[in-house]
Amino acid sequence: MPLLLPVLAVLIWAANTVVNKLAAGAIMPAEIGFYRWLLAALLFTPFMLRPLLQHRAAVRAQAGRIVVLGLLGMVVYQSLAYYAAHSTSATNMGIILSLMPMMALALAIALLGQQLTLGAITGSVVSFAGVLIVVSGGSSAALLHHGVGSGDALMLIATLAYALYSVLLKKWQIRLPSLLLLYLQVLVAVVLLFPLYLASPKAGLSAANIPLVLYAGLFASMLAPLLWMTGVAKAGPSRTTLLFNLSPVFTALIAATPVLHERLAWYHLVGGVLTLAGVLLSERWKQPFGWSRRPA
Repeated sequence: MPLLLPVLAVLIWAANTVVNKLAAGAIMPAEIGFYRWLLAALLFTPFMLRPLLQHRAAVRAQAGRIVVLGLLGMVVYQSLAYYAAHSTSATNMGIILSLMPMMALALAIALLGQQLTLGAITGSVVSFAGVLIVVSGGSSAALLHHGVGSGDALMLIATLAYALYSVLLKKWQIRLPSLLLLYLQVLVAVVLLFPLYLASPKAGLSAANIPLVLYAGLFASMLAPLLWMTGVAKAGPSRTTLLFNLSPVFTALIAATPVLHERLAWYHLVGGVLTLAGVLLSERWKQPFGWSRRPA
């Protein structure tokens, strides 16, 4: 089944959201962010040196864009997620992350000239309402009084960064093999995160946090992208993209197990359903917004 591969990729990424939460207190955010991409870079390098040399001219020509993609997708997104995990739940992070397709659609309309549809407008309102329910804990009065929590705010910024990454990836259409492009972005992350790693406090590697680094570096950074790219190649992007909507469901289920013991409240369920419904509306309801002028 070709769809099994992207489903496994989404499951790995959802579990990585739980790993982000487990990392809070076990290892500093700058540490796990740097170690994660360093491990992936070291393991990728023996297999990527030949393709890198073969495509060195194209890499040189696209170097600026590759740096921007690595900054948004690997550095900003994942680093902010590690910091967000210190002050919000994995369930909240998963539901907020499910806004990514909606944010990407809005950016595609603005940057790529994609047509505005009724589904995009309606879905945006519904999804936004769902996220508001989650970040407010089901209390609008608490949201007005205290505002959005710092962890939820960081996760919203991280999700926006990844949405922009996705749109730029589509807009630029960099003519490189997918695996090589991933490897180059990993290298960018290692270089850009190294100063933050040096300047930040460190907990040090230990028996408690090494498994978290290994999971993030091996499964979330290497295996999941490979599964996703293979699934897209076999099943097509239109079918596989919808599977990303399973991420908050998987995250909430894993977080509710004895791994984190997070309690699923009514506002998680209502907010999660509204967020997913909004995304599905935007992806399925393609009627153009506004009345088209009929010829006389």
